Amino acid sequence: MLITAIEPRRKAMSALYIDGEFVMNLDTRTLIENRFDVGREIDDDDLHEIINLSNERRAKEKALWLISYRDHSKKELTDKIRRTCDEESAEKAVERMEELGLVNDEVFAERYARKLLFTKHMSKTAASFELARKGIDRELTDEILESIDVDEREQIREVIEKKYRNLNDEKIKRRAFSALQRLGYRFDDIRAVFEEYTEEDCI
Repeated sequence: MLITAIEPRRKAMSALYIDGEFVMNLDTRTLIENRFDVGREIDDDDLHEIINLSNERRAKEKALWLISYRDHSKKELTDKIRRTCDEESAEKAVERMEELGLVNDEVFAERYARKLLFTKHMSKTAASFELARKGIDRELTDEILESIDVDEREQIREVIEKKYRNLNDEKIKRRAFSALQRLGYRFDDIRAVFEEYTEEDCI
């Protein structure tokens, strides 16, 4: 097989043509580093190797781009990279990020748990569910949440103070109750705090 053309494309990609036919878009830098030049004879093994190398480079670049914006768990990062790369390349890229210390589930889980609890005012139950969605295993999740001291009734008060001050208004009261349930708080805790804000039992 003869490389008959290599044409630049968007996003640092190049179109590879073999025997006059378009084959696929590959990472330009990978083509250059491996001396895939017009006029070179290649076989199926060469083509397979350059495709894998291109995919791996693109996966690593995607990983670096994603973590430059915010922390990610291993599962979350892998899933995002897999949208544009094959599974093996995605997993290799994430493993490399982990080796470099750029991905760490324990550090991620600690930071994310605190954000859920103290910024989004979720209960520990809801936070546990969200951490599971990010791929954090149950044992690590339990360990981290147990290490964080949270007064859930005080959390409920903060939500009320911020958004639902007038609980004597029936519509506001119902809206607040639904919102607090979605945040994972227990019925008894919600009711107890509501009673502090109203003249009679709310529920």
